[in-house]
Amino acid sequence: MSEKRDRREFLRRASLPAAAAFLSLGRADAAARTMKMCLHTGNIGVKANLRQQFEYAAKYGFEAYDPNVNELAALSDSDLKRLLDEMAAKNIVFGSVAQSVPVTQTEEKFSEWLKTSLTGWARTLQRAGMTRFCTWISPGDNRLTYLQNFRLHAKRLGEVATVLGDHGIRFGLEYVGPRTSWSRSMYPFVHTMASMKELIAEINKPNLGFLLDSWHWHNSQETPEDILTLTNKDIVAVHVNDAPKDVPLDQLRDGQREIPLATGVINISGFINALHKTGFDGPVAAEPLGAPVRNLPPEEALATVADAMKRMMALIQ
Repeated sequence: MSEKRDRREFLRRASLPAAAAFLSLGRADAAARTMKMCLHTGNIGVKANLRQQFEYAAKYGFEAYDPNVNELAALSDSDLKRLLDEMAAKNIVFGSVAQSVPVTQTEEKFSEWLKTSLTGWARTLQRAGMTRFCTWISPGDNRLTYLQNFRLHAKRLGEVATVLGDHGIRFGLEYVGPRTSWSRSMYPFVHTMASMKELIAEINKPNLGFLLDSWHWHNSQETPEDILTLTNKDIVAVHVNDAPKDVPLDQLRDGQREIPLATGVINISGFINALHKTGFDGPVAAEPLGAPVRNLPPEEALATVADAMKRMMALIQ
């Protein structure tokens, strides 16, 4: 308990200079980059509705935020226009929406999801002027071999990409890198940038690309040079985080991440500078799953993460 209290006190103290940092870092570095510092409240353990997300983004210096697609759908045309006008006045934009895709469900269930859920989300995003939708790929299966899984994913994700493309929306795919994730399946599947490139090439849709995550990039032992093989067109959205100290690479678990720059285990400077060189112009959001910051009061969590994100952006050269 003492160690937990000490860690919380450290995070609390770390957040105190954040208010001053907002003025010094704020958007001063924005002119040197095109990517957007994005707020995803759920990723950092903060419960917030659409209005609160916007207000938090404005207060803590974020340039984008990831909305709840169902809340967006519930807005009337006039309420949506009012929100978009307020966002424009604050130079804040929407980031991306991420949802699971039932790739391995029965044909009947997948087709129904495609016609109802996905099509509804696509219409909502188009109406709100959003152009980025993402999902993650399970890194293994106990029933389907790699080739069977590859063929199924290529077919069904291609159908998803078509629906989204018809509504002017890009589709980002995230690979899951930790060995502890993909090695527990009978048949490991896509879990690296290289294997994801093969899947994307097979699907061959112009709106398809990556949801790139520094955590999975680190777990897959990839380098800044790997990121430089991508272009802005290849990257739909980005997540950033750090890894816990003193945990061997092959023992890292997906739900045990830290906020960016918390430990220095992940080469976030190399990651963000390589991303900058690609010309990436989309949202970059922290995703510190399981991190102590998620247990802080909302305002402290927001201040702490905003400060970390601004310090990360300041590393861009």
